[in-house]
Amino acid sequence: MNIPIKTLQYYLTLVESANFTRAAEKCFITQPTLSKIIQRLEESLGQQLLHRNNQKVELTQAGILLERSAREILGQWHRLQEDLTNLSGLKSGHLRLGVCPMMSSLLIGLLTNFRQRYPGIELQMYEYGGFGCEQALLNNSLDIAFTALPTTHETELAHHPLTRYPLLACLPEDHPLAEKQAITWQDFEPYPFILYNEDFSLAKLIRRLSAKAGVQLNIAFRSGQWDFLATMVEAHMGVAILPEPICARLSTSRLTFKPIVPNLTWDLALIWRKDLPLTPAAAALLHLSQQAQLAAPSSP
Repeated sequence: MNIPIKTLQYYLTLVESANFTRAAEKCFITQPTLSKIIQRLEESLGQQLLHRNNQKVELTQAGILLERSAREILGQWHRLQEDLTNLSGLKSGHLRLGVCPMMSSLLIGLLTNFRQRYPGIELQMYEYGGFGCEQALLNNSLDIAFTALPTTHETELAHHPLTRYPLLACLPEDHPLAEKQAITWQDFEPYPFILYNEDFSLAKLIRRLSAKAGVQLNIAFRSGQWDFLATMVEAHMGVAILPEPICARLSTSRLTFKPIVPNLTWDLALIWRKDLPLTPAAAALLHLSQQAQLAAPSSP
């Protein structure tokens, strides 16, 4: 059996696209060419990998097994390339970096510093929710990721805390709760609640803490975009919880922000797999973040 690395890359692109035409476009090849490559792959393995249905593809059991192995193989190949490239110093290579969408603007300083220090390293950034970042690390599709704590896979992932921000209740300025000095979990219960998408670490934190307080949130809407979430609150579609730096950007809107009791914080961190050594580029980013913390004033 002799399967080229490129074939595995094409296969994973097809899995992620779930469509031959879209996958071929992403691979910069024609659809018939991609079909032949996948057919040869199936012949080589002696297994049907896909159910083909009106251009939509679904994985067979063999296809699922290959997907898992292909991700691990490509991840190890990436790490080998990085190690070989950097034998003479961190001058070139790639860093596969996961970033949660809400955090991206808060990381500009660190990423700018990284680019200035290591201009030859190409940053390949992937936006996922916190749980998505964890999954991508576990299947070796990322080298390191920014997320919020706590992680779901604590036993499999290492982390380095970066900073923390208060979480605030986000309300329309004329909302009945706007008169209160601070908001409790019980205060949220009668009102529609706008929550983040399920793969966001913050969504899991809010659900866990509200349940611990004995409160059943009335979840009316979900969003992965903080600005859209705030717009829905402003339109009286519900109430929400937002990190303090996001609230600061909304100071001109018709919203009000109140502290929550007991105090809640949004704890940001870098995470990576415990059972794999960091690639040189990922280790450099971690080291840079540690230096920045030493040079910065205390976190909020």
